[in-house]
Amino acid sequence: MIRAYKFLMRPTVGQQMALSEMLRDHCSLYNGALQERRDAWRHVSRTSVQYGMQSAQLKEIRAFDPDCQGRWSFSSQQATLRRLGKAFSAFFRRVKAGDVPGYPRFRGMSRFDTVEFPEDGDGCRWDSTPQDPITRVRFLGVGHVKVNQHRPVIGKVKTISVKREGKRWYVILTAERVQPEPKPKTGSMAGIDMGLAHFLADSKGGFVENPRHGRKAAAKLRAAQQALARCERQSGRRKKMVRKVAELHRKVRRQRLDHAHKTALDLVRQHDFIAHEDLKIRNMARAPKPKPDPDRSGTFLPNGAAAKAGLNRSISEAGWGVFLSILHAKAESAGRDVIAVNPRNTSRTCPQCGHVSPENRPTRERFHCVACGHRAHADTVGALNVLRAGLARRDANPA
Repeated sequence: MIRAYKFLMRPTVGQQMALSEMLRDHCSLYNGALQERRDAWRHVSRTSVQYGMQSAQLKEIRAFDPDCQGRWSFSSQQATLRRLGKAFSAFFRRVKAGDVPGYPRFRGMSRFDTVEFPEDGDGCRWDSTPQDPITRVRFLGVGHVKVNQHRPVIGKVKTISVKREGKRWYVILTAERVQPEPKPKTGSMAGIDMGLAHFLADSKGGFVENPRHGRKAAAKLRAAQQALARCERQSGRRKKMVRKVAELHRKVRRQRLDHAHKTALDLVRQHDFIAHEDLKIRNMARAPKPKPDPDRSGTFLPNGAAAKAGLNRSISEAGWGVFLSILHAKAESAGRDVIAVNPRNTSRTCPQCGHVSPENRPTRERFHCVACGHRAHADTVGALNVLRAGLARRDANPA
């Protein structure tokens, strides 16, 4: 089992400068490798450059530029080149699938914020001063950096990454550990129905409210973004406002993450089996296609894009994808079973008689079966049907 740990670092001023230079040089390596791939493909020979070819050039690059590229870990530079390779692999996969390709782009210094070290002890060392009560991590070219380790790391450290978020620096570890002991059985099972009015409803009639952290911070964020738009480029005030906008986004993101962790932990503690909808969030939040006007060239008919944009914003703010990822991770650690089921007609099927009809749900919250007269909250009905589908899938495919 692989688990990730994220700790705040406390670098000195000199170490912050060294970390910034490390990000700058890795960003330069990434952009140079991207430029080489572009130029090779534009050549009449249509040459395709792969990771292995670029990795073989690292030795010469480091010898040619010893003061910049030559002072950092060779393995971390290979990881940066692999990162570019993964970007191109994803690009070709989207082209083949017919999706929007999204060709890999050059990275500015403000958008290149992570460097990975593939192995503990190769250019980096976690807990580099074990005799010291203060945990430190050592990076080649930077030194021993203090770490605010707020919880123990269980298992063997596999990879180490440096990440910059605004003015803060973090170290991210991945550790391999054995499967922990499962939590005691509770004998309870639940289905959950994700929503916007309520964050989720369970099959027992409970609800978790949607905190809407983004909407609460919208006024402050709007004011900060307007102030940023009025600033002159390269001015000190603009840099200050950029940091303020980033800090507001960071606060909302951490609030949303905290809510997801707490909600998932409550579900895992209370239930042995959890079923949820297999939501295709990317498809749900996709913008509607434009509708050209057949009578007037160059004009378009109304396609509901404004209303859909508001719905997409609410879907993104709810953070369903992050929550479900956390739920699966916590359930795996606790020895619980989590199953995703097809959400088709889960809120239109009567849990009493099984009648399926769009008329069973006259409003967003009300469920009234037109066949047997059963009444309930529509989200609770959806959660009940999700649970039944999950149990049927589990019984059909026993572990």
